[in-house]
Amino acid sequence: MAEPCLVLASGSPRRRELLAGLGLRFRAVTSAAEEQVRLPDARTDPVGHAVAAAHAKARDVGRSFPDCLVIGADTVVFVDGKAFGKPRDPGDARAMLTELAGKDHFVVTGIVVGIPGEGRWTTGHELTRVWMRPACPEEIDDYVRTGEPMDKAGAYAIQGKGSTLVERIDGCYFGVVGLPLARLARMLREYGVMVLGAGAGGSGANGPCAVQPDHEGSAP
Repeated sequence: MAEPCLVLASGSPRRRELLAGLGLRFRAVTSAAEEQVRLPDARTDPVGHAVAAAHAKARDVGRSFPDCLVIGADTVVFVDGKAFGKPRDPGDARAMLTELAGKDHFVVTGIVVGIPGEGRWTTGHELTRVWMRPACPEEIDDYVRTGEPMDKAGAYAIQGKGSTLVERIDGCYFGVVGLPLARLARMLREYGVMVLGAGAGGSGANGPCAVQPDHEGSAP
């Protein structure tokens, strides 16, 4: 079987960089589908929201690439019954960071891989606990002024200057960045894409490395 073309249904520069780092050839296509469909409430069902949003992106982009292997992902930050996506403005970013400072919170990234024309989809998620150090208002203001928080879920980038606000994590670092690579590699293997091997092939859906369904995702 020839290796399928690969499409990342995301406009996120972080996800593009992570996927490119695996040495895979792919096309990145932005979708706004999650803004056009009804999703589970991120405050009460953050995992369901992230997976549903990832699936909505993948299906939307997949209409133009029915025979390609499409990847969708979505990240949600949540704490104390509140869910944080990307901040609307600097004031919103400041409020998010103030809420997170000195606390632990969870970051969930939902991920979906599939071939749209076959109606075949594999879903999963990674849930990571993040501890933020206490930060004074001046530090938060300084960070917001860098502009880095403005297109990040939870208003911080763990891979950037926001790393100085993070004390430790328990879980998948790449899930916090926006694309859990270990889980993605296992999911891609199901479709014959071998990240750690030459060419296509692999065990297939019935082989020893078959990916388990979404409920296998990390738990809090």
